[in-house]
Amino acid sequence: MILYFSGTGNSEYAAKRIGKEIDDELTNLFEKIRTNDYCTMKSERPWIIVVPTYAWRIPHIVKKWLENTELEGTKDIYFVMTCGGSIGNAAKYLGKLCVKKNMNYCGCAEITMPENYIALFSTPTEEEALQIIEQAECVIERTALCIKNKEKLSQSEISFKDKMNSGIINNLFYPVFVHAKKFYATDDCISCGKCVNVCPLNNVRIENGKPVWGDHCTHCMACICRCPKEAIEYGKHSHGLNRYTCKKEVR
Repeated sequence: MILYFSGTGNSEYAAKRIGKEIDDELTNLFEKIRTNDYCTMKSERPWIIVVPTYAWRIPHIVKKWLENTELEGTKDIYFVMTCGGSIGNAAKYLGKLCVKKNMNYCGCAEITMPENYIALFSTPTEEEALQIIEQAECVIERTALCIKNKEKLSQSEISFKDKMNSGIINNLFYPVFVHAKKFYATDDCISCGKCVNVCPLNNVRIENGKPVWGDHCTHCMACICRCPKEAIEYGKHSHGLNRYTCKKEVR
């Protein structure tokens, strides 16, 4: 069974592509995370967790969900992480998580997809994004084939920088940088409420016709990138930048 979480569509696309290649069932974790649904799940086929990379590890909200949810049936579990650059030393922490859950860690695939972290980086044009996704197809297919053949996913050599990024940097990044204080809506806002509906942590509400952010942001960038009027900004950094969502469909 494929379980996926996706803010702007990269991991959803990868999950659906893998699902098509291996003919497996998919479950979107959005509502489960949003509603704190930790009900037991069961699968006789390997678990495949497809998620974006947040500061060189899996998102903390997904880690929390996995820690609190009993996965019955098979003990084999694969991870697939989409990223704009690198997943660092994420494998080390995934291995620890699997030991904690008494599951067989079968490796983690790194799939480079278009950058969506508009809070810190620049996002690609639609044409550039499609080219990046096209380049990722062979990695997605290779990953799916390994899973289909029940082979472990190979791991790239880990550098000192990878260890630092997934370790100390990740530990500092969340408390220092991951907050919603810089989000705000411009006068282009039409009070449609989409930002409320796409937030996995119920962290956005509408007050006096404008979105207001709470204290539980995970920086998935769904609110700013999925706004139909591009009426949400993140400080001064997002001004003039493309809002990215994965527009390529799985056929």
